Amino acid sequence: MTGETTVRTAVRIHGRSAQREAVRALLDGLRARSGHLVVTGEPGLGRTALLQWAADSFRAGPVLRLGPGEDRGAPATAGELLTTLRKAAGEAPLLVCVDDAHLWDAPARSALSHAAERLHTAGRVALLLSVAGHRAVDPEFARLAVVRLDPLAPSHADALLDEVTDGSTDPAVREHLLAEAEGNPALLLALVRRLTPAELRGLRPLPRPTADAGTLAAVAGSALTCPSADARDLLLTVAAAVRAADGPDVDTRLVLDALRHLDPASAPTANPLPDVLAGAGDRLRFHSPLLCRAVHATAAPDRRRAAHRALADVLEADGQPLPALLHRSWSLSGPAPVARLADRLAAVAADGTTPASHGLRGTAYARAAELTADAPVRAERYTAAAEQALLAGRPDRARPLLAAARDCAAPAVVRGRAERVRGLAELRDGPVGDAHQSLLLAASLLAEDAPAEAASAALAAADAAWAAGDLSSCLATLSLGPAPVPRDAAGMLGPAAPDAATGADGLPGAVDLAGAVDGAGPGGVPVPTDPPGPRHAADPRQVVAPRHANAPGHATAPGHATVPGHATPGYAAVPSAVLAGGRTGGATPRTEAGARGGSGGTRVCGAVPDPVRDHRVGMRALLEGRLDRAAPSLGQVVERARTDDRPETLLRAASAALLLGNVDAARRAGARALAATRQSGSEALVPQALEYLAYAELRAGRHPQARAHAEEGLRTALRAGQRNTAAHHQAVLALAASIEDEPATVARHVTAALATARRHGLAQAATLAEWAAARADLGRGRPQDAADRLGLLVLPGPGRGHFAVWRLAVPCFVEAAALAGRPEDTHEVLTDFAGWAAFGADPQAAAQLARCHALLAPPDRADDLYRRALARHDEAGGDFERARTALLYGKWLRRRRRPREARGRLGTALAGFDRCGAGVWAAQARAELRALGAAPQGGGAGTLTGLTPQQLRIARHVAEGATNREVALTLAVSTRTVDYHLRKVFAVLGVRSRLELARMVEHADRTRGDRRAGDRM
Repeated sequence: MTGETTVRTAVRIHGRSAQREAVRALLDGLRARSGHLVVTGEPGLGRTALLQWAADSFRAGPVLRLGPGEDRGAPATAGELLTTLRKAAGEAPLLVCVDDAHLWDAPARSALSHAAERLHTAGRVALLLSVAGHRAVDPEFARLAVVRLDPLAPSHADALLDEVTDGSTDPAVREHLLAEAEGNPALLLALVRRLTPAELRGLRPLPRPTADAGTLAAVAGSALTCPSADARDLLLTVAAAVRAADGPDVDTRLVLDALRHLDPASAPTANPLPDVLAGAGDRLRFHSPLLCRAVHATAAPDRRRAAHRALADVLEADGQPLPALLHRSWSLSGPAPVARLADRLAAVAADGTTPASHGLRGTAYARAAELTADAPVRAERYTAAAEQALLAGRPDRARPLLAAARDCAAPAVVRGRAERVRGLAELRDGPVGDAHQSLLLAASLLAEDAPAEAASAALAAADAAWAAGDLSSCLATLSLGPAPVPRDAAGMLGPAAPDAATGADGLPGAVDLAGAVDGAGPGGVPVPTDPPGPRHAADPRQVVAPRHANAPGHATAPGHATVPGHATPGYAAVPSAVLAGGRTGGATPRTEAGARGGSGGTRVCGAVPDPVRDHRVGMRALLEGRLDRAAPSLGQVVERARTDDRPETLLRAASAALLLGNVDAARRAGARALAATRQSGSEALVPQALEYLAYAELRAGRHPQARAHAEEGLRTALRAGQRNTAAHHQAVLALAASIEDEPATVARHVTAALATARRHGLAQAATLAEWAAARADLGRGRPQDAADRLGLLVLPGPGRGHFAVWRLAVPCFVEAAALAGRPEDTHEVLTDFAGWAAFGADPQAAAQLARCHALLAPPDRADDLYRRALARHDEAGGDFERARTALLYGKWLRRRRRPREARGRLGTALAGFDRCGAGVWAAQARAELRALGAAPQGGGAGTLTGLTPQQLRIARHVAEGATNREVALTLAVSTRTVDYHLRKVFAVLGVRSRLELARMVEHADRTRGDRRAGDRM
């Protein structure tokens, strides 16, 4: 029985922050002007809900709702409409909401469009329209401003599900519903309504398919209407073809050829296209993914099977076996298992010579599992499908597949592989404490039959402990097992029968859980080898963090059990197990082809690649504080990557180079890793490659480039469902913005990073984000606030930051504490930082240490210490850190009444800050130079030329005595916009009050007037 669950009405909109901000801007603008906005999105995404939210939020005046037809109040001409609006508005602002404006007839749409462009004649009117996103926007609305609703992010969909079910949904059911809904809130609610309470709680099996034809049709609504049989066949064939495609679009020729097979008497054409389809070159796609699913699900079963059969015929003739087999399987007339077809699907999915993406291989494994009667083999195939989904960057698809595998009886090795996938998915997008436990369980389940894969799971478990800041668990996990056992030398795994050197499963008989890195996966395609240990030896991103932001060392000093240079935790672990040793490319499930002696077994080709062993040895040496032993091994990792284009090898090289302080090599390896990852189609690795590159750019002092890579990394991480990785990119963006005079941007990224970090236990991301916030305070001349924040991170106590990161913030803390008059707070942490500087792994640390001592030293010693720090900076390089030292030295000299020397140091600091884009710090240098009576670059009258036109307008109004609200009304912007720009003005000009700003503007105007008078003479 279905339909027994009563769904609570959601009391708030989840997500949609950008869209709501756009609507708020429209409503705020009504204080001074009229405006319009079009909201679009596919059925079910919440267009109507957003309009209702706008109407409920509007308090400044009346709200008018218009609809099509005379009885709904939609006038026939633009003039009539404007007259109606003028009367409705009176003297107050008016909000006009027009839902589903695409349903109006053409003359009415035209009138609405023309009225939107002439709203200013009707008073202060905001026109908010919604139009369907499953079709092209009507030409009448094409000129209007548009905001698009996208599917909900996983976290927001999760929150919506919790709200309407009181959080009572079984975890496996939750994962299935979220995957089925694909971010569509209306579909998610419809799925919940379809289930009984027992089904929601996991007490009864879910109906299959959960998103059936009726549910999809109800959400799609009138968008499913199709005028002709030919158009219906075209839509069905495109929808069927998308199911076995690598993306949302398909080849036009394939569709037309399939239509000819479907109806030999027809002459199919793609012109004109139904309005729900879009054509681009030789590709076709639906405007709406939901509508694509609905068209396929609601088609007559016989016609749907015929479409798949026609596509299979065309693809077989074109030599594309994997999609052809998938379509052949979907053309079957019943759900009964078909062993022969299932075996063929699994075999082709495992064939590395067959070109196919991870996503398509995962679809094939899942379909093979559905057609398999034998429970252990079915579990194996579902697990292989989950591994491929994870490789494709779709953990949302992997989780329901794991739940399906769990419902089947399976041997320990298969359960271990499934648990490893679950742990890796949680490591990238879930509580890392849970990931640690899942991966430890995977290691124990895999230990007997697949020791190499057990090793990779254990290393990933250490990744999770690192991400959580749990040093003791990390070290305990790393110390498991004996010495490493040699593995695949070439990083390529090919199908072969087991031989004498391997067991029946194609793997060596013993392996070190801590040291063996490469898990083996049968398949015949390149398999990414396991990056070295978990942030110590398992992940190429492992040790990058300390290298950023030109901060000092990484994490350890001699005698401390932390890994220097580990500043990028293992939060969203790289491929560790699945991506390294599991089923990549076309991996054949082990019990299916290995244990049963089939042809899909794996042959291990030799000894472990030297970079893997060297990285592991180097990282262990760093854990023990032995840089002399670590450097040769890590140097070999960097050197060997010069001739290796595999992503995992290049990521290791970038990590090792950062540990060694070789920033140029790290940037080169990071850039090559990104290119190789994109070329290989490993979507799960792209966010991590970008993260490595961003850290390398930060370490090199290239903050704009670091920001660009982190912005792209954030987008790819969110697309891949890797919220933990995204949190680290947010932290990088916060660190970059903290020197660029963007307090609002810093706050936004810090808030986003901390939201995920606190929820998922990401100690390192949280520490980096808090450090960024404190550094922004320090740059804006607020040392007391900075010292308060940083004290929580670096001073001893239960709240101290991540063990591998807090030392990075020590130089900032010492500066803040000294400037705030609290030097006594620094002694203990400075002693620890001195040990780290002596360790020698970070070239900046010695200069930073000398700067710290200079800040705390008596006057007779400070001068020499500042000079010593600058000399160390000259050796180490790095514009930002050197400029910070020069700024502090210049301030010290000015207060010692040595203006000539101070002017030189401050000028050098200003040039350094300008060179690396450190706007907030440059403002400090300019202010100091002005205090000396100097005319800094961009100072005086020229300073105003550094403002944007909007900032200059705001500065002049404020200088004339206007309040922020008065400026907002004058310029027709929101008060928040004025507040933001005014903060920028203060930072750029280096002023601290409105009075000082007024004097500067007056001085600039007087100087400009004098120059004009001189020119006339």
